[in-house]
Amino acid sequence: MDGTNPHRAFGRWLAPIAALALLGGGGMGLAQDAPATAPLSADLAPVAKPDQPAFQPSEEAQFETAFARFDIPAQPALPDHAVDITTIEPPEPAATPIGPGIASYYGRRFHGRPTASGEAFDMHDFTAAHKTLPFGSRVRVTNTRNGASVIVRVNDRGPFVRGRDIDLSRAAAEEIGIVRSGHGRVELELLDN
Repeated sequence: MDGTNPHRAFGRWLAPIAALALLGGGGMGLAQDAPATAPLSADLAPVAKPDQPAFQPSEEAQFETAFARFDIPAQPALPDHAVDITTIEPPEPAATPIGPGIASYYGRRFHGRPTASGEAFDMHDFTAAHKTLPFGSRVRVTNTRNGASVIVRVNDRGPFVRGRDIDLSRAAAEEIGIVRSGHGRVELELLDN
């Protein structure tokens, strides 16, 4: 030997191997003898930076936490004296029978033209022309053949064809089924506004 203490030389080379064994690396066979949860030395432990928290929750978790107090149940319980307005049906408007008549309709050719009331005729709206009823009057028109009815607002004068009592817009005529024939027998009722 060269005069060095053999125990000291052995300790110099054994220290790095022991460190590798504690860290689980090296493949020297010493790692098998080390405990599975060997504590890390103080200088190898992760260090938290002073300006950042050790744990940062996700943005979604922060959002959910911030708004959790505003959660409202989907269906709040109604007190006994409350009325559920979705179950109330509006009453039928009072109606004054005008009598039977013949209804015809007008549509595409007059669409956009001014009516006698001054508003533009819209064939897609539920309107009608009548000879004497005031503008704004609402009339229920019922097809006597099929029972279909529609409520129209009078905004024009007419019809000016003998034997016709009311001219409906095309949309109203479709609603009661007289478009194909061009006219039909109807019952008229004036509704209270």
